Amino acid sequence: MTQTVFGVDSEVGVLRTVILHRPGAELMRLTPRNSDALLFDGLPWVARAQEEHDAFAALLRARGVEVLLLADLLVEALASGAARIQGIAAAVDARRLGHPLAQDLSAYLRGLAPAELAHVLTAGMTFTELPFDAPGDTSLVRRMHQGGDFVIEPLPNLMFTRDSSFWIGPRFAITALALPARARESSLTDLIYAHHPRFLGVRRAYESHTAPVEGGDVLLLAPGVVAVGVGERTTAAGAEVLARSLFDDELAHTVLAVPIAQERATMHLDTVCTMVDVDAMVMYPAVRYSLSAFTIARGPAGVRIGDEQPFVAAAAAAMGIDRLRVIDTGLDPVTAEREQWDDGNNTLALAPGVVVAYERNTETNARLADAGIEVLPIAAAELGTGRGGPRCMSCPVARDPL
Repeated sequence: MTQTVFGVDSEVGVLRTVILHRPGAELMRLTPRNSDALLFDGLPWVARAQEEHDAFAALLRARGVEVLLLADLLVEALASGAARIQGIAAAVDARRLGHPLAQDLSAYLRGLAPAELAHVLTAGMTFTELPFDAPGDTSLVRRMHQGGDFVIEPLPNLMFTRDSSFWIGPRFAITALALPARARESSLTDLIYAHHPRFLGVRRAYESHTAPVEGGDVLLLAPGVVAVGVGERTTAAGAEVLARSLFDDELAHTVLAVPIAQERATMHLDTVCTMVDVDAMVMYPAVRYSLSAFTIARGPAGVRIGDEQPFVAAAAAAMGIDRLRVIDTGLDPVTAEREQWDDGNNTLALAPGVVVAYERNTETNARLADAGIEVLPIAAAELGTGRGGPRCMSCPVARDPL
């Protein structure tokens, strides 16, 4: 098995290994009736979404990046009995299903092969698909549910692997996802890190059980400098607990808490800005001058929280550089808003000054190119229905240090 030195200390160090999730049967569960609750703005053409994702993965491999597919990692991890128990316990909710049905379902799942169990844990299961017969007088829940209702909810957002975990230094952090439709994703990520042989011996940096923190809100601006968006998904309490944990483990010396609008269009910090070089960031122009930050730092006297100040200035000071270059679309507000909605600011850096971006955001990509950034475009007509770009769809686990 390939040995990798895991660790990430920036957004732009040369990318060596990344976790992706190829969209699968979980997307086939989306319907007009449930798509809002499952956080999709449309019903993707799944075959085309898979083609687009395959092209994304192929581009990364062509650039020398090792691509680990989450579904493969999950199947391999489920060879462990402890992993199977953990995955089933997270998926079978006795409070919702009642104890008789929960016990029967858990017993059935324990007998599945790893690949079959992985499929159920990601794609979910409906009441119609329950493979065992239960006497009608033992489960009121089963009697009263329609056949197409979910006994185990699917995880269509699983392809956004950035959110359920992130790496900082040589350690990984397990996050707490804010919305019910995504809450179980962290349990699968945790299961993989805990039980897959590839991650044997890797230490945990942080784990949130209460205050929500999502990986899309966490930007590693430079070694030791972390920006955390506080908005729709990550709370102020979550940002503070994360900061103190990183300080305690000496994984960061400065954390910038960045307030962002609590709305769908700006669900994460990486929907409005991402790093594209060691000293450069692409940013939605509507927030360039309004985005602010509270600087959290640990000194000899303990943790101190500074006054609110402009984000760009606070970031440059924390990074120890004179100026943070900001590349924005420079366009009329309507075009800028359209490209922000289509994840024009959500780029994945493969190296300093080299980024993957959605091809549809032609104006933003042109501005990046004019600023000396090499843009590697990928198609996203169907991938974009879940509101996430190349950064959202990738969890780097190994980058070269800066």
